[in-house]
Amino acid sequence: MTSETTSPLRVVAVHGIYNSFGTGIPDARKEELRALKAAAWARDLAAALAISPERLDIDFAYYADRLRPGPAAQGEQDGDFLDDPLAQEILDVWARELGLPEEVAQGHAAVPLRGFASWMARRFDLAEGPLGVFIRLLCGEVAAYLRSADAPERIAAREEVAARIARHRPRVVVAHSLGSVVAYEALHAHPELRPELFLTLGSPLALPRVVFERLVPAPRPADSPQLRGVGLPGGTRWVNIADPGDPVAVPPKLDRFFDGIALDLTSTISAHYRFHHADNYLRCATTAATIGPYLGI
Repeated sequence: MTSETTSPLRVVAVHGIYNSFGTGIPDARKEELRALKAAAWARDLAAALAISPERLDIDFAYYADRLRPGPAAQGEQDGDFLDDPLAQEILDVWARELGLPEEVAQGHAAVPLRGFASWMARRFDLAEGPLGVFIRLLCGEVAAYLRSADAPERIAAREEVAARIARHRPRVVVAHSLGSVVAYEALHAHPELRPELFLTLGSPLALPRVVFERLVPAPRPADSPQLRGVGLPGGTRWVNIADPGDPVAVPPKLDRFFDGIALDLTSTISAHYRFHHADNYLRCATTAATIGPYLGI
């Protein structure tokens, strides 16, 4: 067995939405919170792999403090429509991608949040109240990152993730939800980083108009009428995992939209509200089977 398999596996974890530590956090406290998050990810991955967490050397790439949400993007409002135009557009596209019936829109050009949350709760057997908060958070944080290609906030978030990867020199980068978008752009912006594995979990990278076409680098024309997302530089192996009931990972099967995906796997991680939570993705058998070989398992 090589030293690579006997020494701890270096991993960089890239979080999704709803991971802000809050505002005005001193740097020392931020590092404490980052270490706690890294330890939690290590415990979840170790549980799936049936190993000790000490066999994983995880650094947590925290970028939430680099983003600046638009108006009422974090849920301060109670209205049926989001004040941030981009957040509302994300809601509209997302709802229609999930197959929202036209009658739920009640004649509005934009999708009403409460109608969408109610329909989604019935479809996925979820609690409507928490789901409404989740929808606001998701649309707001995705909008905060994707507002424009050259926004200082977007560049700062991407560079923070790239800096963590450069510092930790991981063999594996695991990115969840919005983190898959940030990490994808970070790896393209810094092709010298070259982790061996890029594992995306519950990714919305292919969501049309509001995510896919806004990516940097932009999708390119293919032989067919459909654009194709650019594969990762440097020979990094890309594996994607999505729960078939995860409404954030839409449209499903990233390999239909991106070049260079080695495996695009479907795995049921939870039958309840935690369908999109990182801990369930980290603890699932498919994630363990993907990361295990890098530990010699």
